[in-house]
Amino acid sequence: MQIAEWGAPERKFQRAGALVVRDGCLVEGYASLFGKRDQGGDVVEPGAYKTSLAALARKGARVKMLWQHDPAQPIGVWDEVREDAAGLWVKGRILTDVEKGREAAALLAAGAIDGLSIGYRTVRAERDGKGQRRLAELELWEVSLVTFPMLQDARVQAKGQDPGAEAWREVAALLRNAAGLMAGR
Repeated sequence: MQIAEWGAPERKFQRAGALVVRDGCLVEGYASLFGKRDQGGDVVEPGAYKTSLAALARKGARVKMLWQHDPAQPIGVWDEVREDAAGLWVKGRILTDVEKGREAAALLAAGAIDGLSIGYRTVRAERDGKGQRRLAELELWEVSLVTFPMLQDARVQAKGQDPGAEAWREVAALLRNAAGLMAGR
């Protein structure tokens, strides 16, 4: 059964285990990982962002970088947003000329804020045998820095951690998850 939900925008929070902060304002990493069940029970499928990202590119528009999903508080720009085999990868700049941008950069540096979250509208989803949503197509609106991410693996990396090691742990976890799904068929 396919579901199209047209109500209020939804949000998916992810701890950015592979998000790297450089120079206090340059950020890059995964805002969403495919095949991982979040605390709400949803799983984003590979390709879910493809149509939305293509439509934004055609319009010359960008996914917004917000503070805590507040549309009145943009804090930077995502210079690159793309899908790869692991999920939705983002790269951008926190604008420290903006008051909330300065606050966000300071909170990230101190480790007080370390989560990412996506704001989107569900275009196409299905319920699996357990009643969980498998999100097949999403209209992506924004990626926010947040206090409480829903997907436990979406965490900003602490200063001094090896970003490569964390990324490899994420890839290994994705492969284990995929192998488990294949075995359960």
